Amino acid sequence: MPVYIDDKRLARRLLSGDEQAFTCFFDENFARLYRFATVRLPDDPDAVADIVQTALNRALAKMHTYRAESALFTWLCTICRHEISDWLGRQQRYREHIVLAEDRPEIRAALDSFQAPANESPERQYRRTETIRLIQVALDQLPSHYGDVLEWKYVEGHSTKDIAGRLQIGAEAAQSLLARAKRAFADVYASLGATLDDNDNRVQP
Repeated sequence: MPVYIDDKRLARRLLSGDEQAFTCFFDENFARLYRFATVRLPDDPDAVADIVQTALNRALAKMHTYRAESALFTWLCTICRHEISDWLGRQQRYREHIVLAEDRPEIRAALDSFQAPANESPERQYRRTETIRLIQVALDQLPSHYGDVLEWKYVEGHSTKDIAGRLQIGAEAAQSLLARAKRAFADVYASLGATLDDNDNRVQP
């Protein structure tokens, strides 16, 4: 069985705490491993960067187990493949358990208020105006990228594909971002709505 002498020497230097070896390790392997992971996750560059960083850190923690019976990069690819598999498993569990915000009646009604007809009664127009104001307050409290995608989707009416194009990410990544944004919006909106109801109750005779 071949032994990869140069890789074994690098591993020994890493284990000894050689800072130059750490620089060499990351410089030589990050870009290659990033390309390896990108082929498997082409639509989520942020996730790829996190996965590669995690894989390299995990490899350093397990460097004492490397026997140089395969090339160091091959060994890294195995670790990276496991990280990708774990990430995909977490995403699948997330998709299976997520409750989309717009499926909740109160959130669906709030979002529908943007498309409400103009020939409403004055009372309903007032309620819709107050609802939209509350939505804008909720959007302002979200991280900016969450607020942006929700406005693009529900205020400007863009499709998920359009949003993906704007952000230069894949459609699945855009859907995931929208789902997280809607969950965050639902929490903030519900909190604001509860506060508003409390205030209304206090001013009633």
